[in-house]
Amino acid sequence: MGIYEFAILGCVTSEQSQSLINAIGEMASDFDLNLEEEIKVYDANTVNQRDRSAAFSSVYFGGKPHVDLDAAESIFRESVPIIPVVTNIEEFSQLIPDFLQANNGYSLNQNDQEMRELATLMLECVGLLRRQRRIFVSYRRTESRDVALQMHDLLIAKGFDVFLDTHDIRPGEPFQDALWHKLCDSDVLIMLDTPTYFESRWTREEIGRARAKEIHVLRVVWPNHESDRMSELAETVYLKTEDLEKDSGPLTLEKIDEIALKVECIRSRSIAARYMSITGRLRADVEKIGASFEGIGAHRAVAVRLLDDRKLWIYPVVGIPTAEILNDIAVKAQSNDGNEIPVLVYDDIGIRPSWSEHLQWLDENIKSVRGLKITHAAWALAGWEV
Repeated sequence: MGIYEFAILGCVTSEQSQSLINAIGEMASDFDLNLEEEIKVYDANTVNQRDRSAAFSSVYFGGKPHVDLDAAESIFRESVPIIPVVTNIEEFSQLIPDFLQANNGYSLNQNDQEMRELATLMLECVGLLRRQRRIFVSYRRTESRDVALQMHDLLIAKGFDVFLDTHDIRPGEPFQDALWHKLCDSDVLIMLDTPTYFESRWTREEIGRARAKEIHVLRVVWPNHESDRMSELAETVYLKTEDLEKDSGPLTLEKIDEIALKVECIRSRSIAARYMSITGRLRADVEKIGASFEGIGAHRAVAVRLLDDRKLWIYPVVGIPTAEILNDIAVKAQSNDGNEIPVLVYDDIGIRPSWSEHLQWLDENIKSVRGLKITHAAWALAGWEV
């Protein structure tokens, strides 16, 4: 089992499969992730062995006759991404099995023999593009400032987008609003668990709110510190005295590397759990109003069929929606079938009020993408208007 997992199914040649595996491996190596160790790629015979708590995406190469149907149907039923792939989009309905035809697919680019475009789609689904790798460091400045600063710099060098309160809140911003906003946009919270960590109201709130948003936590425990709080709620790395060059840090590079790998493992599970949470809530709400949830394809686009037979493409977003994300979805949706405007669905809890107002303004004035709060999904979709 790997940290991030993929499957290649269908009528795929050995050359195509190897090119795609090589592209995935090469792109993941930018983050010091290796094939077979941190990256696992399955086929139809082995995909049932995958780790269902890990971030996962798959592709199905269309052809005649259809093959690997049992494996593809199993993935489809689990509400995880499976991207239909064809060589000619005009033959999509003939080459792709019926149950996958609602999914957002991909037509192979003949000028991309290395399959980097398709690899990018698969990595995007598991959150392995550089812009998606967001970490929040929670700490007491009086005890662990040096380690926090070191972790900020070295994790950035490993391809993470790391939030640290002393670096990433601009002068004049409302400090706590900005901090909670950044927390909601993170995949993993690294908790530097020093002796007085829980004596601070703010660090206690950071942990509590991270758990409320289903953000996974990595707890880094200081030497000779025996706090039992969070012991059952977080992955833990215990520091020894020799891991710290001084009482307050910095850490040895070997320990930083260990922590970085642990962060990667936790982040994969966090991505998988949070996407499953939002898509699971969406599916339940869609079915509650009598509409149908038809599948998840490229870009994690969810195909939904309303009661009047209109088809919506709904794009779940984990974290904070931005104008850039809306534009990205508008571009991606250009290849969708149907005339409906694409829909971005997100969890609005914890988003700062000024940003919620900004999103409302975008929804009212930018007509190429519509916004949908997951907390209002059933209500909104039941009365969905053009």
